[in-house]
Amino acid sequence: MDASPGPGGRAAPLVAYLRGIAGPDRSPRWNRDLAVLLALTAGILNSVGFMAIALYTSHMTGLTAMLADSLVLGSLDIALLCLTGLTSFVVGAAVCALLFNWARRRELQSRFAIVLLLEAALALFIGLVAHELTADAGREWVLIALLGFTMGLQNAVITKISDAQIRTTHVTGMVTDIGIELGKLVYPKRAGDPDPVRPRLGRLGLHVLLVSAFFVGGVTGALAYQAIGFLTVVPTAVLLLAFASVPVIEDARGRSRRSA
Repeated sequence: MDASPGPGGRAAPLVAYLRGIAGPDRSPRWNRDLAVLLALTAGILNSVGFMAIALYTSHMTGLTAMLADSLVLGSLDIALLCLTGLTSFVVGAAVCALLFNWARRRELQSRFAIVLLLEAALALFIGLVAHELTADAGREWVLIALLGFTMGLQNAVITKISDAQIRTTHVTGMVTDIGIELGKLVYPKRAGDPDPVRPRLGRLGLHVLLVSAFFVGGVTGALAYQAIGFLTVVPTAVLLLAFASVPVIEDARGRSRRSA
């Protein structure tokens, strides 16, 4: 697509932005903007999952701890539910790796975008269909499997995009990094120190932003779920679809031209 001024030129900056944010050529700005959206999405999905089935589906530490406790207490149904969430998260991350490497080997511009597209489709499915599920239909099992898979998919794709520098569902790691950088920030500075302690203010700011986005997503998700139920996740899913669309469309057009 041509991003130069002309007919349709007003849309060109938006197209260029969407191409960049989900495309293979990364920059700190693209990584930050996409990570904020994904952290917000994770907060919303996590809170919706908790409101629906009383489990945090992005919190693998909590699920692992609950699995261990439930086994000891003999609550096998809860233990199996936690195991389903953990397994789904791992499978989601594995599927991300499969899709990414399949697209990378074919030199597709949508190597990241197709993973985001799958996440958006799953979130849209949850938003539009999950309200039909009942306890008799295995509501808890279906939801924890879908949400766990989606969170694994998301965490894996942002890990690949940022070379393992950013996680959007792993708040523990981000809060730890915030503490480390704050410790460096207040460490006493001495003139002539040959090895001064320097905080990475950019990293500190990014993690504060991501934790804040996750928190805002959680509050938004909980409040909206009380009002409209699973439809809460539909706007986020549509936004993800928009973010992933341009590289996927451009790859599809390129393939059509080559086969013509």
